[in-house]
Amino acid sequence: MPKKKIAAVVTEYRKWSHADVILRNLLDGYPGGTKPDLELVSLVTDQVPKNDMSRDLAKKHGFKICDTVAEALTLGGKALAVDGVLSIGEHGQYPTNEKGQLLYPRRRFFDAICQVFEDTKKSVPVFNDKHLAATWDDAKAMYDRARKLFVPVLAGSSIPVTWRKPNVVLPKGCEITGAVQIGYGPFEAYGFHALEGLQCMVERRKCGETGVKAVTCHTGKAMWDAIDKHEWTKPLLEEALKLATAHANGDLRAITSKTADAGTFEVEYRDGFRAFVVIPNGWVHENDGSPFIFAGQRKGQDKPDVCQFYLQQPDPFAHFAELTRAIESLVITGHAPYPVERTLLTTGALDAAMTSKHEKGKRIETPHLEIAYKPTEWGPAKGDVPKPDKK
Repeated sequence: MPKKKIAAVVTEYRKWSHADVILRNLLDGYPGGTKPDLELVSLVTDQVPKNDMSRDLAKKHGFKICDTVAEALTLGGKALAVDGVLSIGEHGQYPTNEKGQLLYPRRRFFDAICQVFEDTKKSVPVFNDKHLAATWDDAKAMYDRARKLFVPVLAGSSIPVTWRKPNVVLPKGCEITGAVQIGYGPFEAYGFHALEGLQCMVERRKCGETGVKAVTCHTGKAMWDAIDKHEWTKPLLEEALKLATAHANGDLRAITSKTADAGTFEVEYRDGFRAFVVIPNGWVHENDGSPFIFAGQRKGQDKPDVCQFYLQQPDPFAHFAELTRAIESLVITGHAPYPVERTLLTTGALDAAMTSKHEKGKRIETPHLEIAYKPTEWGPAKGDVPKPDKK
């Protein structure tokens, strides 16, 4: 069976960019030697930095460098000539808005892709890297257009599909009384990862996901005041922090209260469930595998469920191979292995958190995030984590 033809639309293609760590799996195969049934046939780069890799890789592997999205999807003809599209709008030099949201051209990419679908009267699956867009309006417009054109869409990052240490998969339909998710790094770019880690766990709670009612971003001393209002948060936070093995000396609360980019996202769900994303920047360090850590309490259980979302880095960045396996399933089956509604919801929650931060901790009600969906059984990576490359 011939491999499925893939067009990729990326912001930039340099070493360790998302374009590199995803597309290398199509060009060179997965860690361990197996290869996906996908072939990169065309590429558009929105920006070409001095350390661009794409031109040399095109000569080596034979894919076509294109000037436009339309050319990449049609290979210069009039008909759609690919079986799937990867839209990787991450990294590169782009502006931020007044809320601190980085304005990657994800909607522009998606609109151009969908325009080709409309012009050729044919659609194929699309993968959108990370959150759908910086703003809710753009994300919802993308989602609505995909539904109108019957485009199968997969979105998000590697967090839900990477290894978990220990390998915690909550039983579907379990009753969770509260959850805390540890994150780190830039509020928007890495805050999305933390929200996605939280969501891929709590979506399995009783009655499934029904959406988010409100989001509040707390910073300074307020980040701890909000947590202290609830009795269930302290034991969950303590258990989660046990897996954050690399951190500064000194008191967690004192350090983070004085750190400008530390804070918490308080997420109130429509069914009454509540969770906190804690970003203790200034105290936590990027330890082995990352400090993205989940802790949740199930009703009737003596101890919380706690796990680290383990990111293998540097090369071969095997967690991106796990994301590529999900992309491969999307293209081959024509169905997303897990719902894009998860990413739509986390995109909206992140946008609300950034709005709350900009408005100095105002509680942002989110009636537009009445998003219901059911989780699937496409879960974390299995087996041993590949060893880092020695070269």
